Amino acid sequence: MKPLFLLIEILLILGVTIKTIEAEKHSKKQKGRNVTTQVSVNKVKQDLSNILEQGKPINIISKKENLLENKKNQHKLRRKGIRNKDLWKRNKDHLKPQAKNNSTEEGDQLFKTGIKILQQSKSQKQKAEAYIFFAKAADMGNLKAKEKMADALLFGNFGMQNITAAIQLYESLAKEGSYKAQNALGFLSSYGIGMEYNQAKALIYYTFGSAGGSMMSQMILGYRYLSGINVLQNCEVALSHYKKVADYIADKLEKSEGIPVEKVRLTERPENLSSNSEILDWDIYQYYKFLAERGDVQIQVSLGQLHLIGRKGLDQDYYMYLEGNAAAPQNNATAFKYFSMAASKGNAIGLHGLGLLYFYGKGVPVNYAEALKYFQKAAEKGWPNAQFQLGFMYYSGSGVWKDYKLAFKYFYLASQSGQPLAIYYLAEMYATGTGVLRSCRTAVELYKGVCELGHWAESFLTAYFAYKNGDIDSSLVQYALLAEMGYEVAQSNSAFILETKKAKILEKEKMYPMALLLWNRAAIQGNAFARVKTGDYHYYGFGTKKDYHTAATHYSIAADKYHSAQAMFNLGYMYEHGLGITKDIHLARRLYDMAAQTSPDAHIPVFLALMKLQTVHLLQDILFFNFTKRWKWMTLDNTVGPYWDLFVIGLIVAVLIFLLKNRYG
Repeated sequence: MKPLFLLIEILLILGVTIKTIEAEKHSKKQKGRNVTTQVSVNKVKQDLSNILEQGKPINIISKKENLLENKKNQHKLRRKGIRNKDLWKRNKDHLKPQAKNNSTEEGDQLFKTGIKILQQSKSQKQKAEAYIFFAKAADMGNLKAKEKMADALLFGNFGMQNITAAIQLYESLAKEGSYKAQNALGFLSSYGIGMEYNQAKALIYYTFGSAGGSMMSQMILGYRYLSGINVLQNCEVALSHYKKVADYIADKLEKSEGIPVEKVRLTERPENLSSNSEILDWDIYQYYKFLAERGDVQIQVSLGQLHLIGRKGLDQDYYMYLEGNAAAPQNNATAFKYFSMAASKGNAIGLHGLGLLYFYGKGVPVNYAEALKYFQKAAEKGWPNAQFQLGFMYYSGSGVWKDYKLAFKYFYLASQSGQPLAIYYLAEMYATGTGVLRSCRTAVELYKGVCELGHWAESFLTAYFAYKNGDIDSSLVQYALLAEMGYEVAQSNSAFILETKKAKILEKEKMYPMALLLWNRAAIQGNAFARVKTGDYHYYGFGTKKDYHTAATHYSIAADKYHSAQAMFNLGYMYEHGLGITKDIHLARRLYDMAAQTSPDAHIPVFLALMKLQTVHLLQDILFFNFTKRWKWMTLDNTVGPYWDLFVIGLIVAVLIFLLKNRYG
């Protein structure tokens, strides 16, 4: 199946989707009439499939129009009696590049229109309309539009996931020099999704992608060299890759107020995500203004921020300074007014806002001394953005003498609250040894944290909603790509999905081994739950051979380093039975006690385990030590059977139920 045919099919499906949405809205408005509009997407897809299978050529509309225009021109020339073949040949040669240029310009315009619609879209219908423009632009050969359509096929946007078709389109794009296609092919090869599992080939694709300018490929290579995944571990190479991406992210952050994307852990499954508010409407703005003038400090701060930045909430279209909206137009004087009102009452955000106005000269002359004063007051109250601004002033020497020690101090304080630019400048200082002892590993870890604030992290939300809506394959592909980029949460989520064996894009026999790989990567990055899961996989032999010793090692790390109650309990059980480690009843009892002290959830399991230990100890005393010396030592395994411990636990539970029943009966 040719990529062109696939694009046309997608175009029609998207068109039908939009018409269906409009038809549903129309039918709701016309309930009084018996008017219904139904469009069968499956019927259209089936008809398209039949046409494509027959191999009938489908010509591009624009090409037909150009051909018709050429024929008209030729007919006119003949009617005028112009027979000169050389003249016609020259005219024909002139029309070819002109038609090509027109097609290219039209494709570029369609792509830009699609991007504009996508950026402003707030509904699925609007997003679908954007992809219709992308499909048309791709049909005209627009490279970026083809990339958009290939991504839609891979990630399952609007339910049109087709990995085979995506691979065909990516391979075609890779030949045209698309670095995004190189990155995608590397990802698919790394997981064996729709392609042969081949880490060597994946590394080649990533290398070409990073050389072409792919930030994602840079991150993936940085993570691989940091962790030694199919390459020799090399901190300096990892530093080089991560720094390029971090510089790009920092540049974006310095121009805006980047809001971290919420990364939901599927193992925790919260029912609701925090949602972004709509733009502040005029009536609410007037009410807030009234409250602010009545002395509400929090409202004063909020309005100051709105007027300074010209935005409300988390909408990225309103991040930039000096940009406003109809509800709260940007106004330096008004920002100064409300920040001053809040600052006079000691509010940290108000103090920081005034510092920014003086630092950048927004509505007031630039005054570094005043900016420093307000930043210091806000920093003393623990406001991280003010701490960062102080660090930056000392780092760059803006209005003060350069002082790297003080810069490091304030950057560090701000970084403890997650201030992204403070983390970036700390990474810069560790990478160059400026004001601090150089540390490649620390610099890489800090750069990595900055890189993970990139726009690609938005996939966490789309992946989560896809999972919630039951689109497991779409969710898995998105999480898996983020996992490849080194996101620990994505590694855990991908492993969790693979463990359920509900995905269809991988063979079932590959799911446990891949899940184990991802759990292990998440464990190395400090996820205690993932460390326990890695131990479980080795204990039960999921995706690998049973290995009690390795399982005990992972449980020990989780217990000692992360104080995991589950790991303590599991390790206690292994010491009790001598599984992979030397049998030690006293240590087992101690671990059970520690598990109960660490987590309230462990109280009942620990109680039962300890009761079993006490009962077994009593039985051993009665059966083997308190009788005559002629009795020889016999293990309970030989006497009662291999599952005697379960029998004892059941007996204890039965006795407890009997006692409670008699007490309250």
